[in-house]
Amino acid sequence: MARANKKAFGGYSPRYTSAEATHTRACDWPGCEHEGEYRAPKSRTHLDEFSFFCLDHIREFNKSWNFYEGMSETEIEKEIRKDTIGRRPTWPFGARSAAFRFARGQFGDADTFGLFEDEESADVQSGGTRQWPAGSPEENAMVVLDMKAPVTVEDVKARYKILVKRHHPDANGGDKAAEERFKEINLAYHTIMQSLSH
Repeated sequence: MARANKKAFGGYSPRYTSAEATHTRACDWPGCEHEGEYRAPKSRTHLDEFSFFCLDHIREFNKSWNFYEGMSETEIEKEIRKDTIGRRPTWPFGARSAAFRFARGQFGDADTFGLFEDEESADVQSGGTRQWPAGSPEENAMVVLDMKAPVTVEDVKARYKILVKRHHPDANGGDKAAEERFKEINLAYHTIMQSLSH
């Protein structure tokens, strides 16, 4: 059976090594000559270094031990937050996270309830205009319409009318390239309008 890697568990081992288990120690309490069977951390900054005490002195130590002694409220709050996540690294869940991009691609771009927005990246800006993240279908549609965000519904409609007149197949003698461009413009227009209506 494979042994657990101590580094994977923050350097802490759940058991003593065999040398520690067989070795008897004297109590580290000054003036005590009893056997030190119970270990206690030397300080909150060195939780992997121990003092060993007898039963009476470990009780005394436990009564006086205060991990948070000398810490401000902010420092205590940070320690508690670290403990709630097991002192492991975390990543934000939001518009710029990998989880957001995965969910957006997996379930479409309709964010009806605004679950993937945060205050910094909210699509709706002041004045009823709208912006989209880079690489989104809406941003790609803005490139097709040759517009820059933020835009309003009126801006998009005006630009659409100009492009439709310019690229309509009837106005270009049935040119296939113009017809394809016209289809792209229609798709882009509907993408933007659908997004603006939500």
